[in-house]
Amino acid sequence: MRKSVNRVWRRVMANKLISEMGLPKSIANIFAARNIHTAKDALSLTEFELMELLDVGLAEVTTAVSSISEISCPPYQTALSLLEQRMHNEHLAGHLPTRLKGLDAALCGGIPFGVITELVGPAGIGKTQFCLKLSLLASLPSSHGGLDGHVVYVDTESKFSSRRMIEIGVNSFPEIFQIEGMAQQMAGRILVLQPTTPTEFSECLQKIKDSLLQHHVKLLVIDSMAALVSGRDGQGQCRQHPLGWHMTFIKSLAEFSRIPVVVTNQVRSHSGDDPFHYSFQDSRQNLDFPTTFDSHLVAALGIPWAHAVSIRLVLESKSGQRFIKVAKSSMSPPVAFTFAISASGISLLHDDGIEMTGPEINAICGQVLKHFNVASSINDAHNIKYFRDFEVTVVYSIKNWSFRVVCG
Repeated sequence: MRKSVNRVWRRVMANKLISEMGLPKSIANIFAARNIHTAKDALSLTEFELMELLDVGLAEVTTAVSSISEISCPPYQTALSLLEQRMHNEHLAGHLPTRLKGLDAALCGGIPFGVITELVGPAGIGKTQFCLKLSLLASLPSSHGGLDGHVVYVDTESKFSSRRMIEIGVNSFPEIFQIEGMAQQMAGRILVLQPTTPTEFSECLQKIKDSLLQHHVKLLVIDSMAALVSGRDGQGQCRQHPLGWHMTFIKSLAEFSRIPVVVTNQVRSHSGDDPFHYSFQDSRQNLDFPTTFDSHLVAALGIPWAHAVSIRLVLESKSGQRFIKVAKSSMSPPVAFTFAISASGISLLHDDGIEMTGPEINAICGQVLKHFNVASSINDAHNIKYFRDFEVTVVYSIKNWSFRVVCG
């Protein structure tokens, strides 16, 4: 977006008329008589070529070229003015607050509109939990601090859980979900697509672009990006050939729609082995984590993808604690926050971040806590009623949007 604005600015200034630049009338008339009408016409020639063409002396040509150059060039800006302009643009663009106070402060308001925000970390660390919470926040009525819109949730690994989403909503926003029919209304705003092949994923993205405005979409979630566009072939060679197109297309979706785009990414061992898949042991009463860990992990999808994202949030666990850290942001220093997962989703243990330096900024620790109970209030009678009486079935269709809410 910024590059296109700069190109337009350069084109406008290059086509600026010499007759409107306030040059001495005598030299301006000579330029016009020789069919040199714009700044581009004059500055495309050397001073000696202008001397010969205009039949004037070097001093007059040098003075005229200097004036044309000064008028045509963009005005200089100080670092302070650039910062103020950037903050103003960010404010106008908007943010989706995460309701995590320290993280929102670090991100100047939350997940920014118009760019890609990446959540990267090992399986089971809480990326999908975070995405479910963001989906609820985007679909909340504006009177309760939400974006009052629809959410497109691209679930490439079949991890989307309507039960878990409603549990997060009931525990995070009880005053809203106690309203008759509100749970059904909120669930109906979240459109879930479940492509299973790279081809279906590509078709999915194209359909999304056509439907963003029609469906009043306020958030796009892709969970996860690496599941379909990276892998390994039989010879052990890394297969990432579709990534370039998907990366460019998703970035254009963010800029075109000016909505927050959140993409989850997997991790790999530093040597490039397959992604680690230690995940929740799911039961109705609790969710347990195995103790498998690897402290030498890197984000999947490689360097080109890392450059495409504007915000990178790393979720990791080490020394018995979970951390979410801002590893990449133009508006925030590298900072980490401890967090926990409960029935209401992700919550920060402390709003004050821990500043990071050196290799720890991009390092990803894969230690997973043992026997951490996620559904701490699952036995609450009020919540049990919601889970017994409410079920959401989402039907995926590649041709058009298709979803239904089933209450039983």
